[in-house]
Amino acid sequence: MRRITGWLLSTVAALVLLFSYKTSTMGAGGASSAITSGADGSAGSTWNGTDGGGTDSAGTGPSSTGSSGGDGTATGSVAQTRWGPVQVRITVSGRKITDIAVLQVPDGNHRDQEINDYAVPILRQEALAAQSARIDTVSGATVTSDGYRESLQSAIDAAHLG
Repeated sequence: MRRITGWLLSTVAALVLLFSYKTSTMGAGGASSAITSGADGSAGSTWNGTDGGGTDSAGTGPSSTGSSGGDGTATGSVAQTRWGPVQVRITVSGRKITDIAVLQVPDGNHRDQEINDYAVPILRQEALAAQSARIDTVSGATVTSDGYRESLQSAIDAAHLG
């Protein structure tokens, strides 16, 4: 009877310790979804550049009714992934995406940096070739790829290229 009791208590203790262990995959908040909305729920994307459609009614920014596509930059919203934030900025010239700069990628540990050093150039190249956010996921960097696509799409929307 003592052996069974000792075994049972050891098993329960081991299970409690196992389930309470915090891994790096859980992130700071323990979020389990790959992509979550921005902290304030807003789109968070911006357009800086010339606009073929004029200004809005307040005279402060691009018109949402005209066809934009002027030259400039558009910053995508921050995509909160379980590994960390992802954000991109696109450069637009002649209604074409000419460059994509990564403003934020997960960099909490060496493995994150290794994955992003490999994946980000591939994602950039595919997005420039596709001229859209409809690009393939990079194997081994699924979460970063999803965040990249989300931020890229919001930048494309801000530039009115979609």
